[in-house]
Amino acid sequence: MDLFFTHSATTHGITVRVAPRYLPEQSDPHGHRFVWSYHVRLENHSNDIVQLLRRHWFITDGEGRVSEVEGEGVVGEQPVIPPGGSFDYVSGCPLPTPRGSMAGRYHMDGPDGGFDVLIPGFALVRPSAGTE
Repeated sequence: MDLFFTHSATTHGITVRVAPRYLPEQSDPHGHRFVWSYHVRLENHSNDIVQLLRRHWFITDGEGRVSEVEGEGVVGEQPVIPPGGSFDYVSGCPLPTPRGSMAGRYHMDGPDGGFDVLIPGFALVRPSAGTE
């Protein structure tokens, strides 16, 4: 699984795995538009049912500009994840530069109240033009 999900972090028994991928078919380098998808898997290794309520991303482009994206749930959902269960989703990120990075946190709810789970930082890097 680590061959596909190249970045992972575990907080409070919740493992967040991320696999970014550059999308040349949606990118326009001459128009300064570079697009990545990222596949996220949340795995509940705790003994409690949890629910993802909010997301908070920090997105940094290649010039060092940081954007914050905050909101309810992910891809229109606030998934409930039972013990031993997981939830997968895919989203995307456009940048005006051929490289950048993302990191953040999810706010979860459990039987003892709310808590934050780390989203591991990962690089967004356009492959060299010869490998697209």
